[in-house]
Amino acid sequence: MTAPRALPAPHDTPLDLGGRTALVTVAAGGLGRACALRLAAAGAKVRAVDRDAEGLEALAAAAADLGGAVEPHVLDLTDLEAAEAAAAGTDVLVNNAGLQLVRPIEEFPPDVFHTVLTVMLEAPFRLIRGALPHMYGQGWGRVVNISSVHGLRASAYKSAYVAAKHGLEGLSKTTALEGASHGVTSNCVNPGYVRTALVEKQIADQARAHGIPEERVVAEVLLQDSAVKRLIEPEDVAQAVAYLCGPAASFVTGTSLILDGGWTAH
Repeated sequence: MTAPRALPAPHDTPLDLGGRTALVTVAAGGLGRACALRLAAAGAKVRAVDRDAEGLEALAAAAADLGGAVEPHVLDLTDLEAAEAAAAGTDVLVNNAGLQLVRPIEEFPPDVFHTVLTVMLEAPFRLIRGALPHMYGQGWGRVVNISSVHGLRASAYKSAYVAAKHGLEGLSKTTALEGASHGVTSNCVNPGYVRTALVEKQIADQARAHGIPEERVVAEVLLQDSAVKRLIEPEDVAQAVAYLCGPAASFVTGTSLILDGGWTAH
């Protein structure tokens, strides 16, 4: 009887996305920028989507300095038709868009609620819808949705953000179930508070909402339930995204990779 051919162990196989196209939304700064640079470093041609043209150009220059390729794509994700069209032909899709406003429900502006749901839930649906035909056609694809610990837990004063992230979790799982037979995986990455401009803005908003100085917000509000008392760096989250695109994660789908410093261990 012939012995089975030995294959390289997945953990011995580096992430190689050469020949693949990856799309990362809100890529001009923060977490999206870190994800775009990480995927470019793995050899992917990264289609970087953002409204910030100047930030995208800076990203492309930074990627080129590292030997990577980033293609800037200026786009407002509230243009849903354009978002779906932008995703055509992508092999890896990273849905990273996030908006935040901290207000009690009775004071939350309905138009802002609508915009948050559009950008953070409806746009990811349209991007996935645009990407899947190509992924299905080739029998391989990776959808990574940047969710949040707020996709699994709620916090007061964040009704729109929590609703959008919970919806994104469900969308991701549905994508996983439909895509499995086509070689497509879909997962969420769920960080706690990442050191980004969005979080810096939240600190000021939370200070107003809770009536405490900003210097107390990080320890007493943002990280109150976290065992690890620090913000997560964008590069840490980008490594988790890279893992989900790699060979060791081929059986990981329909789940949430939690990077919350022990928040949900309570």
